[in-house]
Amino acid sequence: MNLGRRRFLGRAVGLGAGLLGWSLGQGASVVRVGYSISKTGPYATGAGITTLPNYRLWVEEVNRAGGLKLSGGPVRLEAVEYDDRSNPEEAIRNLQRLFTQDRADIVLPPWGTAMNLAVAPVFARYGYPHLGVTNLSEKTPELVKRWPNYFSFLGLPSQYAEALARLLRNLAGAGRVGRRVAVVHTDDEFGLELSGAFRKALQGSGLELVYFQSYPQGFSDFQSLLSAVKGRDPDAFVAFSYPAETLALPEAAAVVGFNPPVFFLGVGTAFPVFRQRYGARIEGVMGLGGVVNNASWRAYRERHLAVTNQEPDRWASPVTYASLQALQQAIERVGKVDRFQVVRLLRESTFDTILGPLRLEANVFRGNWLIGQWQGGEFVALMPERPGAATPLVPKPAWTR
Repeated sequence: MNLGRRRFLGRAVGLGAGLLGWSLGQGASVVRVGYSISKTGPYATGAGITTLPNYRLWVEEVNRAGGLKLSGGPVRLEAVEYDDRSNPEEAIRNLQRLFTQDRADIVLPPWGTAMNLAVAPVFARYGYPHLGVTNLSEKTPELVKRWPNYFSFLGLPSQYAEALARLLRNLAGAGRVGRRVAVVHTDDEFGLELSGAFRKALQGSGLELVYFQSYPQGFSDFQSLLSAVKGRDPDAFVAFSYPAETLALPEAAAVVGFNPPVFFLGVGTAFPVFRQRYGARIEGVMGLGGVVNNASWRAYRERHLAVTNQEPDRWASPVTYASLQALQQAIERVGKVDRFQVVRLLRESTFDTILGPLRLEANVFRGNWLIGQWQGGEFVALMPERPGAATPLVPKPAWTR
């Protein structure tokens, strides 16, 4: 079982995360849920925080409630897991196994933009709804035209880029920060898409791009990189980074004495492990996502913690869970796992989720919080400007807090 294949049926109500009861048994009547996820390799950190816990939470909660409510009666879920080892080719092989050998009734997507783009043709070939959450691509509208089963719950890179540019422009206009902006980014699909959209969003904004540099996956010499950035004296530092880089950048910044008024990082900023690693020093750090500390968020956070023994992140975790709520409601409205009808309902219906009413526009959900900031131990939402958004904390406090 080197692929990490596991099957689990519903666990007894009340079991804590440390007592997760995985079972190899197979019921006579189950809905089989399959997924290929990065449990090893460079994407494992993100997948292990954002995606996999929510898949397990959802299966646990559906089974605890008796199963999916289908027309013939409730049916429990059985999960089949594979490790794609952060390798797109491995992910494709695993999915083909799920589609053809395991005959999974539902197949959930992998973690990350590059992985989701790699497997999208396979989902389309077999007619399964592709609930892409951790994928940010400006290509989504074109992909939807080609593959109507392809969905994006996290939105488009341009949404995030434009929101960040608007925030910096507003801060500069109010005299709270200067107009000089430095950008670094990972050179994979995620970094290229976000940095390109942000560069475009800066045009005509009155902000000055004083540094723009990519770095390869596995890059670690952030002290040298940030020393070069510091030499350009930016007012805002923006890194479209992946988790390992996001976790490394604050430490490197503190070492080289780089603490601009705005310090923005990419995937991983909203992770609980980021707060655990840096404590009060993360105060004022900005990133993608954000939450409003309301009753819905707190209830979801507590359920997530109770079942998975870890807190959700403050960006894609609640969106992942909301995508599963939408999928469940679509299946139950159809009354059976009819993938064609489920895709149709996902395209046409509104769903009640922990994010509030969720409706996809041309297969894209555009209602997420886009920019957040650590304030007082919580990663609060700043943008878009709407009820619930917090006031930005600038300049960012010193690293020595």
